[in-house]
Amino acid sequence: MQRIFAAVIGFAMTAMIALGTTPARAVEIEYWQYFFEARVKAMDALIEKFEAANPGITVKHTHFPYADYRTKVAAAIPAGEGPDVVQLFYGWLNDYIDASLIQPLPASAFPAAEVESEFFPMVQAMKRGDNYYALPTAVRSLALFWNTRLFEEAGLDPARPPQTLDELIEYAQKLTKKDGGGNLTQVGITLGMDAQDHHWFREVLVRQFGGTPYTDDYRTVAYADAAGEKALGFYTDLITKHGVSQIGFMDQPQAAFKGGRAGMHIDGSFRIGALDRTRGLKWAVGELPANAEGKRFNFSSYWVNGITTKAQGEKFEAAVKFLQFVSSPDAMQLWLDVVGELPARPKVALTPDNAAHPKYGPFIKGLEYANATKFANESKQREMMINMVDRVLLEDQSISDSLTTAATEEQKLLDEYYK
Repeated sequence: MQRIFAAVIGFAMTAMIALGTTPARAVEIEYWQYFFEARVKAMDALIEKFEAANPGITVKHTHFPYADYRTKVAAAIPAGEGPDVVQLFYGWLNDYIDASLIQPLPASAFPAAEVESEFFPMVQAMKRGDNYYALPTAVRSLALFWNTRLFEEAGLDPARPPQTLDELIEYAQKLTKKDGGGNLTQVGITLGMDAQDHHWFREVLVRQFGGTPYTDDYRTVAYADAAGEKALGFYTDLITKHGVSQIGFMDQPQAAFKGGRAGMHIDGSFRIGALDRTRGLKWAVGELPANAEGKRFNFSSYWVNGITTKAQGEKFEAAVKFLQFVSSPDAMQLWLDVVGELPARPKVALTPDNAAHPKYGPFIKGLEYANATKFANESKQREMMINMVDRVLLEDQSISDSLTTAATEEQKLLDEYYK
């Protein structure tokens, strides 16, 4: 048996040599991402498919808790350790380039014209000069989740979400519950700038009230105007005037919704998997409400994969092949099915089945009118939005003054970065 096996192997090797297909020298690359169960499962499946199609390459998959992730990446790559391909939030791109953690994608494998014709336009935020530095497998948008059981209890049609901002207030009032002391026991809608609301404010509410959040390719703050005041007033009025929500209710907005203590919740498509696994929760999802003129806006974000400066020689070549694979149409459909995040290529996202899907469909529709904020420092710019709301709610500062303070602080940050 051993002689037969050896003969078969020898024949196969002879045939491969004759055909010019000698196996490449084995090379291992490492891929890093933060831990999110569905993402880990999806990437494991993609790696298995990639290795089967590329027998000379193996991919080591490493993940860390989100809180530790950026620190681990920043320490490993300069030391010549860690990932060859790394996942990063699109808003971190400037930081990663400035720290020399990632390198430009080769134009031969990722031609700019091809990327711009085959991906949603928001991925152009990954371009610096003539080169792309990273590409996504999937993108995200926002939508309105609602608890269908609580809708029924409140006498609302569980199949019809609010269609306008005015209806959002009316629905939220009907869904709100308080105890005898006037304390909220159930909010009509969750609120929290520390979650997705800072995106809802910038790219949706400001635009719905007739303004624009930034000009000059996101280098100049533009929301400190009448439209910005109306947008911030609408947001804080949900608490101070209408009494339908509370910052910090059950700590996190998504926790309140998962716990069945919130009628409505604005979140990203990445939340679908967790909600599906929440026992007893009955929910649906639809497009964000329009303004009085029927105009809808949305925000899009995404995580991307880039090739680190550690990847050189054979590892760089293998990393390029891996990045091409995980940004392919087949990979995007798998990612949608497993994670719930939306394909970054329109031809995958906008198939009839995906666009009509009861859960993915509203997010996919939102991509068609979404804007992606180009952050200089996403975490600091989010913190400024948190402080802006806190000044109104906790310090009784006027809408105008708090908005002006936020805009001034953010403009200083942008000026310091872009100079």
